Amino acid sequence: MAPLKVIGAGYGRTGTDSLRTALNMLGYKCHHMREMFAPGRHPEKFTEAFKHPEKPVDWDTIYEGFDAAVDWPTVTFIDRLMVEYPDAKFILTIRDAESWYKSVKNTIWQVQHKTKKEDQPDDLPEDIKNQLEMIRTIVLDGAFDDLDRFLDEERIKGLYNAHNEWVKKNIPSDRLLIMELGEGWERMCKFLDKPVPSEPYPSVNSTDSFKQMINSDVNFFDRMKVMYGHTKDANAAESS
Repeated sequence: MAPLKVIGAGYGRTGTDSLRTALNMLGYKCHHMREMFAPGRHPEKFTEAFKHPEKPVDWDTIYEGFDAAVDWPTVTFIDRLMVEYPDAKFILTIRDAESWYKSVKNTIWQVQHKTKKEDQPDDLPEDIKNQLEMIRTIVLDGAFDDLDRFLDEERIKGLYNAHNEWVKKNIPSDRLLIMELGEGWERMCKFLDKPVPSEPYPSVNSTDSFKQMINSDVNFFDRMKVMYGHTKDANAAESS
């Protein structure tokens, strides 16, 4: 289904899961970090592209089956994707840096603490190891794998702001839509030349719902085995 037609340029926790849902409602097939938690997504290819930017990447193969992509790992490669897909349109989802950092710290960063490399079981399947390595390497340029670095709030907010400013400066205005967190359908549908759906714009993956998932008693490594189809443990599946 590649090449990509729509690419989300905003960091995770800026409404990217709602954007994914919205794009799917408009008829796109949207790639997102959620999609990486499934067999056959080859997270190691994203890791390789990040570690070796001088090497060519077959992006069409990486995004096979999708014509839109948002969230990490995609957002890390915006500079390369805007060249690879010159006809793609970009949507930059934004919120103020302070609320963004707080949301990240209360959600996805907590997951990282539950899946630290030193805590990985020896028998963890290779595809799950590759997924976790991709997250540690790519998200926030590796800050999730460095406690002191991530807890330097001003530094991480600076990274966030610098990314957004780069996008605004380098992506042509006719290819870029900037959306505030909580915005609805109208401007996005006009930008994409799509009719406005009758359903409300989706609102998913809130901090509260994420916290409920984080605070469950299920071991995260066991949860990932269920997600990847390595086990069908009923209790883990129900809890996830």
